Amino acid sequence: MRFARAVVRSRVAILIVAALLLIPSVMGMARTRINYDMLDYLPADMDTVIGQNQLMEDFGKGAFSFIVVENMPAAEVDALKTKLEGVEHVESVIWYTSFADLSLPMEMLPDKLYSAFNSENATLMAVFFDSSTSADETMDAIREIRSIAGRQCFVAGMSALVTDLKDLCQREEPIYVGLAVALACAAMMIFLDGWLVPFVFLANIGAAIVVNLGTNYFLGEISYITKALAAVLQLAVTMDYSIFLWNAYNEQRARQDDRLEAMALAIRETLTSVIGSSLTTIAGFIALCFMSYTLGRDLGLVMAKGVLLGVVSCVTLLPALILLLDKPLQKTRHRSVIPNMGRFARGVTKAFPAFLVILLLLVWPAWNGYSETNSEVYYDMAGCLPQDIDFVIANHKLRDEFDIASTHMALVDANLPQKDVAAMIDEMEKVDGVKYVLGLESLLGDSVPKEMLPQSLTKLLQSDRWELLLMNSEYHVASDAVGAQIDQLNAILKKYDPSGMLIGEAPCTKDMVEITDHDFRVVSLVSVLAIFAIILLVEKSLSLPFILVSVIELAIFINLGIPHYMGQSLPFIAPIVISTIQLGATVDYAILMTTRYKEERAAGQAKKDAVTAALAASTPSIIVSGMGLFAATFGVAMYSQIDIVRSMCMLLARGALISMACVLLFLPALLMLCDGLVRHTTIGMKAE
Repeated sequence: MRFARAVVRSRVAILIVAALLLIPSVMGMARTRINYDMLDYLPADMDTVIGQNQLMEDFGKGAFSFIVVENMPAAEVDALKTKLEGVEHVESVIWYTSFADLSLPMEMLPDKLYSAFNSENATLMAVFFDSSTSADETMDAIREIRSIAGRQCFVAGMSALVTDLKDLCQREEPIYVGLAVALACAAMMIFLDGWLVPFVFLANIGAAIVVNLGTNYFLGEISYITKALAAVLQLAVTMDYSIFLWNAYNEQRARQDDRLEAMALAIRETLTSVIGSSLTTIAGFIALCFMSYTLGRDLGLVMAKGVLLGVVSCVTLLPALILLLDKPLQKTRHRSVIPNMGRFARGVTKAFPAFLVILLLLVWPAWNGYSETNSEVYYDMAGCLPQDIDFVIANHKLRDEFDIASTHMALVDANLPQKDVAAMIDEMEKVDGVKYVLGLESLLGDSVPKEMLPQSLTKLLQSDRWELLLMNSEYHVASDAVGAQIDQLNAILKKYDPSGMLIGEAPCTKDMVEITDHDFRVVSLVSVLAIFAIILLVEKSLSLPFILVSVIELAIFINLGIPHYMGQSLPFIAPIVISTIQLGATVDYAILMTTRYKEERAAGQAKKDAVTAALAASTPSIIVSGMGLFAATFGVAMYSQIDIVRSMCMLLARGALISMACVLLFLPALLMLCDGLVRHTTIGMKAE
C-alpha cells in the first residue's frame, strides 16, 4: 500500500519523468541497428559460419551476388563490369574478361566456362563484396549497382533479398503500428465502458512501447522480425493490465469518497493481479531464449522487457493519466455492449457433457494437423517476399536463363595438391543437381601450374591459406534435394580435405533447418514446464496446471493445425514463436476463471453453481482481452506483404479467438468433470 500511495502522491512527477524518458527512447529507437539476415542468427561454432568468417578474413569477401545481364553487347557488359568494380564495397566482379581479353571470342572458352557465364540472351556476372551479407554498406552497394546497371540487369543473391526486405519493412512498419492502434482502439471503444478510455490506455502503452524499443539500443541490434512485431505484440499482450486497473479504480471509486484513495487501493489490487498474469507471458517469451538459433533470444528478450515495462507503466503512468483526466473519463463512460453472461454460463455448464465429447473429438485432428504443419514449414526466405519484388524477379531470371537455383562455395586448403583438387572437382560435378564447379583447376586442368595464371585472377580464387571453389546447383535452397546434395558434397570435400568447409546460403539454411527442428522441441518443453510451475504456485494445486495447460495446448494445436488442412505452408519460425506466445499470453484467461471457481467453491458453493458463477464473472474480461489481442494483430495480418509477418500475426489473431473459445467452452466442462480431483489436490479447498 505504501507504493500505491507514493504513486498517487507523485503523479505529476511521474508524468514529467515519463515525458522526459521519451526523448532518449526515441533517439535510441533511431540508432538501434536492424538485422535483416535470418542466417546471421546461426550459432558461431558451426562450420558454415566459421567458413563465412574465413572467407571474409582471407579473401576480403563477405556477401556474394549474381547479376543477370540481358541483351547487352559484350563491350557494353565489359564497361558495366568496370563501373561495378568502382562501386564502394564491391571487392571483385568475375566475368569473361576476368579470364581473357575481349579480343578472344567467348566461344573459344571451354564449354563448361562458356555455359557458366552465357545463355542465349543473357550473360552472368558474379559480384563479391568486402562487407557481410546484411551490412548496411552491402545494401547501399546493391542499390547503387541497380541504379548503374539499369533495367536490363537483375541482381540475385542473399544481399539483394535483404535489401528488398529492408525497403519493404520500412514502408510497411508505420502502417502496422497504425492499423494495430486503430483496430485495438475500436475494439476497446466497443467492449469497454468509456469513449475516452481507449486513448488514455494507448497513450500509456505507447509510452511503454517507445521506451522498450529505445532501450533495444543497448542490445546492439535487433532482427527485423522483432522490430516489426514488438510494438504490435506489446500492445496486444499488455492491454489487459490497463483494463485491470481501470475496472479496479471504478469499483473502488464507487466505494470510496476520495478518488486518490480509490486509486491507491486500485493500484494495490491491480499490482497483485498483474504480476501473476505477466509472469506467464514473460515465461513464454523467456522460453524463446533457449533456442540455439539466436533469433529466438532476440525476440524473447525484447518482448519480456516489453511486458515488464508494460507492468511498470500500468501501475505508475496510467494511474497518473487517469487521475489527470478523471472528469472527462467519467463523463464519457457508457454501458458495455457485453451483456450479463449468466444465461450463457448456465447453458455451458448444463451442456458440459456435450463439450467434453467435442473436446475429445477435436484432440486427434488437432494434434495431427499440428504435427503435419510443423513438418511442412518453409525455410527459403525468398518465399516470404511478394513475387513482383526485384529480388524474386532476378531469381526467376537466374533459374530460367542459367538453370541456377542456389550457389555453394567451398574453402579448400591452398596446399592441397593440384591433382587432388582437380579429382575432387570431378567427383563433385557428378553429384546430382550440380551444374559445375569453378576453381583455378577448372581454368588450367591438373597438369598446368597455377603460377601460369595472372596474379589478378589468382587472388580472386586463392589466398595463402585457402582456395575458393564456386559451385552452382539446380536445386532450390531448403529443398530436400539440395539437403542431400550438400551431404554428398561435404562427404567428398572432407575425403580430400578434412579441414575444408562448404558455405553459402543453402548450406547455412540446411544448418538452420536442423537446429530449429531441435529448438522447437526444446522451446515447447521449456515454455510448458515454466508456465506449469507458475500455475502450480499461483493456484497451489497439483491438478489445475495439467487442466489449464491442456486447454491452451489444445487451442494451440487447433490454431497451428489449421494451415495443414488449408494447404498452407508457414515460415519456419512461426510455429516456434506462436506456440510459446499463445500459451503465455492466453493461459491468463484460464487462470482468471479458475481462480474465481476456487473462490466460489471455498465460499461453500456447489460444484455447478461455482463453475457457473466463475464463467459468468470471467467471460466479459476474457472477451475484452481476446478481442484486444485479435484486433491488434488481425489488421497487420491482412495488410502485410511479408509472409513471415503476415503469418505470425494471423496465427496470433486466430489463436486469441481459439483460446478464448476453448477456455469459455471446454474449461468449465473439465472443471465440472474434475471437481473432486481438484478439491483433493488443491491447498485451501475442502474435500467433500
